[in-house]
Amino acid sequence: MSIKLAVATAFVAFLSALAASALNTEGSLEDSLDANSACSRIQATISSASTVYWPGTVHYLEDIEHWASSSTQNSTCSVEPGTAQDVGTILQILGSTNTSFAVKGGGHATNLGFSSTTGVHISMIKFSEVTYDPDSSTATIGAGNVWDSVYEVLEEQGVMVVGGRVTGVGVAGFTLGGGYSWLTNQHGLTVDTVVAFELVLPNGTVTTVTQDSNPDLMFALKGGYNNFGIVTTFTLQTFPQGQVWGGLLTFTENVIPQVTAAAANFAANVTDPKAAIITTYNFLLGEPGVSQILFYDGDTQPDGIFDEFLAISYFTKDIQTRSFSSLVQASPSNITTGTRGIFNTVPILEYSPELLDTIVNETTYWGTQLSWDSGSFISYDVEPFRPNLLSYGSTNTAAYPPSRAQPLLPLNLYYAYSLPASDEAFWDAIQQSAENIKAKAVSLGQDVANAPMYGNYAIFSTPLESIFGDQLGRLQSIKQQYDPDNVMGLAGGWKI
Repeated sequence: MSIKLAVATAFVAFLSALAASALNTEGSLEDSLDANSACSRIQATISSASTVYWPGTVHYLEDIEHWASSSTQNSTCSVEPGTAQDVGTILQILGSTNTSFAVKGGGHATNLGFSSTTGVHISMIKFSEVTYDPDSSTATIGAGNVWDSVYEVLEEQGVMVVGGRVTGVGVAGFTLGGGYSWLTNQHGLTVDTVVAFELVLPNGTVTTVTQDSNPDLMFALKGGYNNFGIVTTFTLQTFPQGQVWGGLLTFTENVIPQVTAAAANFAANVTDPKAAIITTYNFLLGEPGVSQILFYDGDTQPDGIFDEFLAISYFTKDIQTRSFSSLVQASPSNITTGTRGIFNTVPILEYSPELLDTIVNETTYWGTQLSWDSGSFISYDVEPFRPNLLSYGSTNTAAYPPSRAQPLLPLNLYYAYSLPASDEAFWDAIQQSAENIKAKAVSLGQDVANAPMYGNYAIFSTPLESIFGDQLGRLQSIKQQYDPDNVMGLAGGWKI
């Protein structure tokens, strides 16, 4: 390990210790008493396949923990349902007692209350199955999985699904929000590959949702989040998968212009659907740098695609032929695990050199400004895809994206910091930075002023219309049909 990385790791560990003592505990005494009663009713009613845990136990702490400590709340109890029928029982109790609750899959959300609560916390961890069916070329995946676990199982079968690109990302929230993947250039978004959902409706009914059985719910669950019940399993199309080529390069400040030029050229000229990159501009330990992930879906890269990146003088290099899961784990995305954090996003049509220069300037400016206010890691993930990335589905077949007329590219802003008192300063900064980047894109002629935003990256204050666009009315109608008492409104998230 380099001295720089060792210092960074130690620093983040220190910040994590600070953050662990600052869990969010808002909630009235009356709410706490009501939730306590609901917890006791659930404990007395569920089957032996499920378990209720109380504060002070290891399982409780594991259940409520999130990737960002600012997303963790001290719930009244945690529940680990073990069957879909018990999920139905739990929902009925929560609805009848009007008790706030949360549903957590992988716990990678940075918006407070989206998968956390001071009420009843439902952890889907027992839904951990990953089953491959060679006859249908599908995989059935439990809602408690992270993609790392899914990949390890499926690559042994020589197949893969369209899932997350870095470690620690949960299957459930990722899929219910859309899902951009290393395989998106070849197969579309994750929602474009969903064959079926096992869904527990708010009235307790367990149902299998397919395009044939219920096209409205199928549409709504493909990007509509947790508004219609609790999904326990996802059935996804699989695709043949061998070894891949790629990994992580890191670059220091002096070569950022070269990296930016290479990233802009790749984004503008790549035609091979098997090739993809993520260029992340970081500010860490007082200086900017780049984490560059290269991906090729084959055991070797064709000449020319990544030559510009490979010719740049690097700080660290881990590029090789490897398994799919090895490539996903090559980037240390967990370096900030345990700190406070927030995501935000900007919809982009083209990563031009001028726009990338703006992103570099934003990285340096806010990294410098926020380092004085407990900021530990500032990053901007540039994620180019081919222009046809949304051609694998059609408008009105998925809640996200609400329109497929524009080949929108997500830009992920991520700020990590240590102190709860800094929350509003970082929320304000990341929103201002996103506005600056959007304004630059518009000034360059990109028609993104009112373009849909990717909900999995969007900050909590984002208007619903900015995520669901013209599809919001249809989603609200479906919501009224399947959850007329608004039971799912007792949970956090993008509430329609």
